[in-house]
Amino acid sequence: MKPALLLALPALLLYCLSLPSLAAIEPSEAERTTIVEMIDQLEQRHYAKHRYDDDMSSAHLDSYIESLDRGKMFFTAADLADFDKYRKVMDDELHEGDLEAGFFIFNRFQERLESRMQNVIDTLPQQVAAMDFSVDESYPLDADEWGWAKTTAELDDRWRKRLKNEVLSLKLAKKPAEEIVPTLEKRYSSQLKRVGQYNNQDVFQIYANALTELYDPHTNYLSPRRSENFNINMSLSLEGIGAVLQQEDEYTKVSSLVAKGPADKQGELKPADRIIGVGQGESGAIEDVIGWRLDEVVELIRGPKDSVVRLEVIPAKSKAGDEHKTITIVRNKVKLEEQSAQKKVLEIPDGDKKIKVGVIDIPAFYIDFDAMRRGEADYKSTTRDVKVLLQELQDEGVEGIVIDLRNNGGGSLQEANELTGLFIEYGPTVQIRHSSRRVWRDGKRLKTAYYDGPMVVLINRLSASASEIFAGAIQDYQRGLIVGDRSFGKGTVQTLIPLTEGQLKITESKFYRISGDSTQHRGVEPDVEFPSIYDDNEIGESSLHHALNWDQINPVRHQRYNDLSTIVPRVTAMYVERSAGNPDFVYLEDQVKMAREANEIKELPLNEAARIALRDSQEQKALLIENKRRKAKGEEPLANLEDEPVDAEDPDLVVEEDKKTDEPDVLLTEAANVLVDVVLLKDRSFALRAPVDTETPAK
Repeated sequence: MKPALLLALPALLLYCLSLPSLAAIEPSEAERTTIVEMIDQLEQRHYAKHRYDDDMSSAHLDSYIESLDRGKMFFTAADLADFDKYRKVMDDELHEGDLEAGFFIFNRFQERLESRMQNVIDTLPQQVAAMDFSVDESYPLDADEWGWAKTTAELDDRWRKRLKNEVLSLKLAKKPAEEIVPTLEKRYSSQLKRVGQYNNQDVFQIYANALTELYDPHTNYLSPRRSENFNINMSLSLEGIGAVLQQEDEYTKVSSLVAKGPADKQGELKPADRIIGVGQGESGAIEDVIGWRLDEVVELIRGPKDSVVRLEVIPAKSKAGDEHKTITIVRNKVKLEEQSAQKKVLEIPDGDKKIKVGVIDIPAFYIDFDAMRRGEADYKSTTRDVKVLLQELQDEGVEGIVIDLRNNGGGSLQEANELTGLFIEYGPTVQIRHSSRRVWRDGKRLKTAYYDGPMVVLINRLSASASEIFAGAIQDYQRGLIVGDRSFGKGTVQTLIPLTEGQLKITESKFYRISGDSTQHRGVEPDVEFPSIYDDNEIGESSLHHALNWDQINPVRHQRYNDLSTIVPRVTAMYVERSAGNPDFVYLEDQVKMAREANEIKELPLNEAARIALRDSQEQKALLIENKRRKAKGEEPLANLEDEPVDAEDPDLVVEEDKKTDEPDVLLTEAANVLVDVVLLKDRSFALRAPVDTETPAK
């Protein structure tokens, strides 16, 4: 069976907090065989070439314990001391198919979880009634701040603070007082019910993945249940709304949105939002999903085309979790034609005249493989569509092209290579190095016509994989400028390997640019850097534990179509000067600064007055930023962020404004401005030069 190469922006396969069953769970013979096969494949075929030895056994133990009790809310230091007997023996045991350590630790966790959940449910009304929100105390946001509890009493106090934080969050999110206790009782009863739903396959998957994630975050064991529906359970690309989800502690977090999918087009759901409730239809009750397993949340969100799902989310910007928002999305399928490249023309002022700039938005690197195999002459692909759009834009008289790859999570490697071929005469576009260290290259092999006009490629933190191959090639060939934010940084290729039970998705190769630089971890760094609207600690390869390092291999001889090193400083200076006077750009920069300041918050006050002051301070900063923008644009300021602008002649008429997005058009407009700068400098001493051969020396 030919292995499948996995190129698109990945979903992370992490684990939920609340887990399995009333009776002790034991491994099956098939799982004993599977773990031996899995370790053999990891040691032989994984790119990193790690041996599963005593050191990795120790790391595996820590990883497994953390995957079960990430928040340090169930195990005590005494439990950890008991588990330490396995620290240097798990490697020997697993090589022989002995799964005792993993199942022993899990069954202990099960006991602690069941006991704690039942205690919370039994005592919740009394605990809530006794809460004093005038006391000055806080709840840490990072579990690493408090280590493992030394006593049960210390653990009890952590739970007291956790429950107090949840009650305060619900209270400030305007949950009626009489509904708070029932809401939490239902939440914890649901988690307790799910304790009994885990089986040996679930335990094995968690134990196995605690090992695979030490190799890299994209290497995962897929249980038979996950393997049954690979597209949903691995990529987690929801058929219903078009979102990529991941588990983060007890929350389901949005990793990214599928371009042109229902959620993307609806516009309110954003990466890093946390989904805490799901409701069916326009008025169905919203079911609390905090602490649910990821696949259960997936099943709840999925549904038939044209049906409605309502998501209750904590927006990414809400550090304290006190803000809740309900988003209504009509389920649908992402159609190939909706993901097709699209064009438009921007007119950029230049004194008394305007310069036409063509924009081609590419949401994914797509190809209709079935139609191609059937021999259909007009099958759809990214390259075919862009070729048509390029000609149409040139016929419309544009003086340059912006390729917009924002939020493009990747797709077909073949299309990344073919698309690059539309902008270069010929030559390599990517290098791929296998775990065997054999390197092969792909690219445009024949000299043919190509678009040779000025071009800019716009990327952001969600531009990944195939997008990074294209942007990196354009940059290495000095064919055009790369502008925007540093890209995602996924420079690895995965292969699916069948096992006795389930499958192993293993990182077997890495991408390298023709310059020899990897796209792994660092991504593609723009020539002209725009403010980043995404937090690197939340999104991107560098945010993932055990991500493979950036490195280099030998470069490939290739042409340089321009000497952009001389033009970048001038273009950057012009961008900085221009953006400093652009109210929308300043607004974006101010929002980014405010978000970074919010991320410095390490603990939440449990004093109600202090918590309200923290929330009000954040809202006041946001209001000041909004009114600063409005003042600069000659608009009336708002009294608060919930105000709606009204018609000056009819105060009862609400003015419909376009919804602001986290990624405003100001970025696209600025990319077009940069392109115009290049065009205007073209005839000066910064003239674009004819192609020359070069071989970039290894650094």
